[in-house]
Amino acid sequence: MQANRGRDTGPELALRSLLYAAGLRYRVNTRPLPELRRTADVVFPRERVAVFVDGCFWHGCPEHSRPAKANARAWSAKIEGNRARDAETNALLRSAEWTVLRVWEHDDASEAARMVAQLVAAARESAAKDEAKSVSGFMRA
Repeated sequence: MQANRGRDTGPELALRSLLYAAGLRYRVNTRPLPELRRTADVVFPRERVAVFVDGCFWHGCPEHSRPAKANARAWSAKIEGNRARDAETNALLRSAEWTVLRVWEHDDASEAARMVAQLVAAARESAAKDEAKSVSGFMRA
């Protein structure tokens, strides 16, 4: 179990490399919400975008996950618990007005980076519009 990395996995590094090359800056393996004891793999705090790169085995990928042969009941419970925690994390972050993106480790890193870049750009555009509205509202008063 010690060999299983909790961060800096190959798929995470590939995604981060593409995001960095695209000029995006982010935080790595940090809590989007400080009070929540869960970390996202890539976080854009200002834009409120959290990206999780989920491993096929640990998160029960519908395409690649196969039931364990040894201690199957315990592993099944572990993976179901992970999936339930993932759903809860998504709900908590979305209720706090965060955008959540989950990608599988087998997903194409360039496609994932494109989706992340689109979400960050949309969040920045939305923030700029909100700021423009508040400034124009201030000018009218």
